This record gives sequence, structure tokens and C-alpha cells, in this order.
Amino acid sequence: MARVMIVDDAAFMRMMLRTILSEEGHEIIAEATNGAEAVQAYMAHRPDLVTMDITMPEVDGVAAVKEIRANDPQAKIIMCSAMGQKAMVVEAITAGAKDFLVKPFQPERVIESVNKVLGL
Repeated sequence: MARVMIVDDAAFMRMMLRTILSEEGHEIIAEATNGAEAVQAYMAHRPDLVTMDITMPEVDGVAAVKEIRANDPQAKIIMCSAMGQKAMVVEAITAGAKDFLVKPFQPERVIESVNKVLGL
């Protein structure tokens, strides 16, 4: 199973993803609350997969994806966004995200996306 980093400024959203992914056997190796923390944590932990919120304080998810992918072109990142942020999702995919999830999370959709991005 994969080593995963969860990035979201909302503790509740991180907890939801942690629960869904842990139940599938994935290991949560790091969490971050903004894009700046996400980039640092990515470099420190080199997770197999990242779930990245789009809207966060300091550095947003799209900027963090660009920075992570500049350092590691193989990075596997799934963007998470609330409904109605279609333009931002397109921007995130263009920046190098592999897929996106819409909040509120549906566990089966999270697992489907993770498996697809990991090639499982």
C-alpha cells in the first residue's frame, strides 16, 4: 500500500481522508495545513501520493503542486476542491495533478482515485 501525505487547512477534512485511506491500508506519513508546509513535508518524506486541497492560506494548492512537480516530476498528487471551483481544478491538472476529488468526500470515490493514480 502507499505512503500518503494529506494537505488541507481544515483538520476535519484531514481526519476524514486519514480515516478513508487508513481503512484501505495506506500509511499516512505526513500532514500539512498549507502549500508551504506541503512542499517542505514532501521533500522530507517523499510520499507515494499526496492529497492536496486547492484553497489554503499562505501558499495555495496549485502553487504547491507546481513547486513539488518542479522538484519531483514523478510526484503523484490528487487535488481536492469544493464544488464550483472548476477553473481551479483545470489549473491544478495543468500544473501536474493526476486527478481531483470534490468535497464532501465520498469514500468510494477517494479509493477509486487513489487506486487509479497509483496504478493499482
